[in-house]
Formats: sequence, structure tokens, C-alpha cells
Amino acid sequence: MPTVFRYKGIRFFFYSNEGDPRERIHIHAESGEGEAKVWLYPEIRIARSAGYNRKQLSELVKVVAEHFEEIERAWNEHFRQR
Repeated sequence: MPTVFRYKGIRFFFYSNEGDPRERIHIHAESGEGEAKVWLYPEIRIARSAGYNRKQLSELVKVVAEHFEEIERAWNEHFRQR
């Protein structure tokens, strides 16, 4: 479960086994308040969530957009090794 970055106590990560066949690129966000899965393509959007309110989800989308290149690079580097 590689952690890509942290923001305000939220851990942004993906699982080493992201399905078979592998799902398209996304990131998971998790904290004591909730969890969410965020797609990066075809647009950045919430795939599913639990515990976060609408304002928090909007912030997650914004943070993912700001870290888009970092997330994409980490995903590609991790799964290229497999």
C-alpha cells in the first residue's frame, strides 16, 4: 500500500493489487474521519466515499488535482515494477 503523500492528516495511497485487470488510475484517501476513492481519468472525481461531507470531498478533489502529476508518476513507477 504505497503512500503517495499526506495532507491535513489524510493519507493518499493506492493498493499494490488494484484489481485484475487493473483498474484505471486512481487514489485512495483515508483518515479518521472517512475514506474515499478518487478517479484521475477521464476526469478527477469521487468514485466512492464514506464519512466525508461534501465540503471535504470538494477539498479532496482539489488536492488530488494539485498532486496529479505526483500521483500519476507514483502509480506508473509502482506498477511498471510488477
